[in-house]
Amino acid sequence: MDEPEFLSHRLVQDAVVRNLEIIGEACNNVRKHDPSFVEAHPEIPWASAIGNRNYLSHGYFNVSYTAVWNTVQLHLPGLRAAIAALLP
Repeated sequence: MDEPEFLSHRLVQDAVVRNLEIIGEACNNVRKHDPSFVEAHPEIPWASAIGNRNYLSHGYFNVSYTAVWNTVQLHLPGLRAAIAALLP
């Protein structure tokens, strides 16, 4: 899917936003329950993921779907790789 197609499909936008919210909430839970783990893994952008979640959850009508697209294209692959490197 390319950006114009993404920007024209509300259902896909909603699904992507929801998954980014889940990622951010998961990062927030790790930060709350195991701050030493967060400190031990600075390669994971904990604060950015949490901030993104807050923006998406509370932005309501101000969410930029172009920014969502850019997050998925530019930042999600690195986050995925960093988390995958921690898995057995």
